[in-house]
Amino acid sequence: MAAASGVSRATVSFVLNDDPHQTISAATRDRVKEAARTLGYVPHGIARALREGTSRVVVLNIEAGLESHYSRSYIDGLDAELAAHGYVLLVRHGHHTAQATQQVLDAIAPRAVIRFGETYLTGRELNDLGGGWRDGLAAHAALQLRHLVDNGHTRIALALSDRESPLAATRMKFTGLAASDLSIPRPDSVDIPTERSACAEAVAEYLTRQPEVTAIAGFNDDVALRVLMALQDLGRRVPDDVAVIGFDDNGYGKYSNPALTTVYVDAEAHGRLSARLALDLGVGSLRPPPARVVVRQSA
Repeated sequence: MAAASGVSRATVSFVLNDDPHQTISAATRDRVKEAARTLGYVPHGIARALREGTSRVVVLNIEAGLESHYSRSYIDGLDAELAAHGYVLLVRHGHHTAQATQQVLDAIAPRAVIRFGETYLTGRELNDLGGGWRDGLAAHAALQLRHLVDNGHTRIALALSDRESPLAATRMKFTGLAASDLSIPRPDSVDIPTERSACAEAVAEYLTRQPEVTAIAGFNDDVALRVLMALQDLGRRVPDDVAVIGFDDNGYGKYSNPALTTVYVDAEAHGRLSARLALDLGVGSLRPPPARVVVRQSA
């Protein structure tokens, strides 16, 4: 390929490896890539792993209960950015023991191992050393609550799934801290079942105990849409009697009646950012846009 494109073997290596530390003209890059296509060049994965000390695989561990619209979008961004730099993503779902993780490390020598959720909870890879208050879960939970407060609500409940989630306690903590900053009572929680009649019963029982609550914030859009359905089954007007806001816009809220107000997070950009940091490429100009409230009719 060096002979065919008229450059050194080192330059060919820099181009094929997309080395970010080398300044190579676009014309030279095009000549090398054209030579690679013409000659049918295919990287030898085992040889490359031996030379580099790791394979071209990045592992993402995602614990059970963390799957969501955010995680799916995050994985899309992570996969796309890794592929752009010649890496392959391996996603491991479920509970991961230390022994099983070590077996993966020994078998494929991955370039990096990412633990999903860690960056979003801590903000570590989102240029936020304060626990996610700039562009992590804490900041987005506060954004959700602030929208309700700005619309006159002070007695608010947080609707959680009745299925155990590793994030439930953390979400309650961040919501409570945000409530303190907004000088409103700390919201309590209500578990929302998936079965329709049970969902209505749970909401009815909660509002009977807490009649002063005028707004319900959903753990995510799935939970918020179940609350919306339950309130309609109970003959409650939304948002006149009770306002509802979702979280992590899954795309379905715009089809409900009333349409669901929610919080949109660009998780795909977070995934791309994680990929660059895992590969030690630096973030460059990549900056995820801030989360925003998608204002519809339910709140």
